[in-house]
Amino acid sequence: MEELITKLSNAHGISGSEGNIRTILEEDLKPYVDEMRVDKMGNLIAVKKGEGPSIMLAAHMDEIGLMVKYIDDNGFLKFVKIGGWYDPTLHSQRVIVHTTKGPIPGVIGSKPPHVMKPDDRKKPPEAKDMFIDIGAKDKEDAANMGIIVGTPVSMDREVKKLANGKITGKAFDNRAGCAILIDAMRQIADMDIKATIYAVGTVQEEVGLKGARTSAFGLNPDIAIAIDTTIPGDHPGISKDDSVLDTGKGGVITIADAAGRGIIAAPQVIKWLVETAEKNEIPYQTDVGDGGTTDATAIHLTREGIPSTVISVATRYIHSPVEVLDLADLQSCSDLVAKAALSVNDYF
Repeated sequence: MEELITKLSNAHGISGSEGNIRTILEEDLKPYVDEMRVDKMGNLIAVKKGEGPSIMLAAHMDEIGLMVKYIDDNGFLKFVKIGGWYDPTLHSQRVIVHTTKGPIPGVIGSKPPHVMKPDDRKKPPEAKDMFIDIGAKDKEDAANMGIIVGTPVSMDREVKKLANGKITGKAFDNRAGCAILIDAMRQIADMDIKATIYAVGTVQEEVGLKGARTSAFGLNPDIAIAIDTTIPGDHPGISKDDSVLDTGKGGVITIADAAGRGIIAAPQVIKWLVETAEKNEIPYQTDVGDGGTTDATAIHLTREGIPSTVISVATRYIHSPVEVLDLADLQSCSDLVAKAALSVNDYF
């Protein structure tokens, strides 16, 4: 799993530009499925055929990033945020600008504090006051490098090991889910599973759950599991009132998120996953959150309704270039997804 998450995280694919990630999923899922296609939205749909209930396993491929809005006369790039950034996180970061001629490095700059007024230094920096410096001489020079309006930009960061089985990197939200999807399908391929499995890499989750909505409508599965990341409460600055979850204590089964405004999972779905985890001695945690939503929110409201929930990895510092997760949690999630597919006929 470490090699898999590293490959996926180090690759780049902001919302709307998921092609690099889709290629990895296509290559890694191919041995474990019967057919594969890309739909009109760009979702990857891999199918393992069966006769039992159909299960949609959805992992979004996109990461939050930036997009070039315009190039000023001096060759600096102004940008908009794609996805949910906390603006100070962007300040002074290295980035990769994905031009029509290939990727080039850049840095996010802003007015230096030395020339700020005292009141300005007390305020957190805002993205509207930042720009990307690629070393261009002027606007024409930047254009000659292949930069156009709409050029996607991602963070320049690679996975590094921390102590005690933890790793840090960018885009674990949701390359962790993609890694789990691949490994779970690897396990499923060796099991006598009756269900039809739709392994779906969805697009544009970070900007409105868009790929999940369209792919679920087309597939109309009997049950769905979104595979994603979630927020733990095990580091300074956050308390158990905010999150009862811990990294390293197993995958997370969502009972409700966004205080029920996102999804409230059907009791039978929770029973299925909890009992499967306990029977197979797979570490797990359960969560009722009041924060964000996932692809499951869009999926469970599709057509006449699809019983759904989320299996996720507790990940520190989500939506930053230095997210942290525990490799053991990745494996727990993968094992739970695979064993749940094996036991689904006992519950549905």
